[in-house]
Parts: sequence; structure tokens; C-alpha cells
Amino acid sequence: MISVQFNAEPIFRRLEAAARVLDDLTPVHQDIGEYMTEATKARFKRSEAPDGSRWRDKSPTTLARYLAQGDGNRPDPLIGPSGRLGREINHFANRGGVEIGSALEYASVMQHGARKGAFGADQGGRKIPWGDIPARVWLGISETDERNILDIVDEHLAEAVGE
Repeated sequence: MISVQFNAEPIFRRLEAAARVLDDLTPVHQDIGEYMTEATKARFKRSEAPDGSRWRDKSPTTLARYLAQGDGNRPDPLIGPSGRLGREINHFANRGGVEIGSALEYASVMQHGARKGAFGADQGGRKIPWGDIPARVWLGISETDERNILDIVDEHLAEAVGE
């Protein structure tokens, strides 16, 4: 009978390193959050949803209102007078996952849309919002994002096992 012995210690060290990475995925989630924050901001520059479709243009009424209020000509969808929504995208990462979004009170309306008067009326009886707001999906994961997220995970795993 032939017997072969080998030193399994390097294998166990690599497995233990991988287990440590898998025990706390905060660094992985942080990298995913940083990537998705930048990917989402880049979509604002292209005026497109995660699926690649273009956001619906602003209505002529909205454009006229901006001009009348002295806010200038702002034809790009989701870019208002302050431009805050496209700039104030943040992420929060921890052991359990990562969240990406905006704390702006109107962020959800821009994502999901709203019907005229959906939020009641102001003191003068004018409906809020004063017109229909179409949904312009700005949060989500594109196919490219999905591949890049998998690459981020692969990089962390490869680092954990010493590749």
C-alpha cells in the first residue's frame, strides 16, 4: 500500500480567512454601496433608468413654471432648480446589507410618481402636486451593475483566500 501525507495547514489557513470574511460582510457591502452610489449618480447624467430606458421628459407646463419662477431653463428630467436629488444619493452599509437612496422628501415621488392632488391641497386650495408627476425610476440595479457587484464579491473572496 502506498501512503501520501501532505501538510493541510495552508488549506486550513485559507479556509479560516474566508470564513472571517464571510462572517462580517460589512466591507463587501461598503464597496457595493460606494459602487451603486456612483452608478446611480451617473444615471442622472444620462437621464436613464436602471433598465436603460430614458426618463420621460418634463412637460411644457413644468418647464414654463421653472421659467416663470426665475429658475431658468432646466429641461433634463429629475434635475430641478437645486439639482439635489442627483447629488444627494447616499448609502448605508453594515453586516446585514446595504441601502442606497436619498433622504430628500420628494425622492420617493420621483421614483414612483404621483397623481395630481395625491397629497391634498395647500392653504389656497391648490392641489399638491399641481399636476401628475410621472414615475422616473432612478433607483435599481442594471445588468451591468449586477455583473460589477458580483465582481466586487469575487474580489473580496479571492483576497480572503489569498489569490
